[in-house]
Amino acid sequence: MPTPETLERFISLVEANAHAEAVEVFYAPEAAVRENQSEPRVGRGAAMAREHAIHAKARSMTSRCVRPALVHGDHVAIHWVFDFEWLDGSTIHMEEVAWQHWEGERLLAETFFYDPAQRTPHKAER
Repeated sequence: MPTPETLERFISLVEANAHAEAVEVFYAPEAAVRENQSEPRVGRGAAMAREHAIHAKARSMTSRCVRPALVHGDHVAIHWVFDFEWLDGSTIHMEEVAWQHWEGERLLAETFFYDPAQRTPHKAER
């Protein structure tokens, strides 16, 4: 189970848009990450690569935890709100719930639950 301090440090890094750093610091080397019911990305390196790829497409982003994060033993649920502005000027507003399984101070497995329709970009108004 993560300590409250560990969980707050993790959330703070994500809210600072340091997503890949949060993965590097807190995910176990063998961590598995999945979105909805997709096949998991296995390994901290795969999770970091995904974060770098998303950031490379974004002009700007904001990441916010809707508190409280819920903790029960080794399980944590976090409600996230993300706003992206892509390089082409289109935007996405997403809300998701991350269901996490921690082993001590390391995140071992995570599933993001969200409505996939949110991933459709909105074109910039001219």
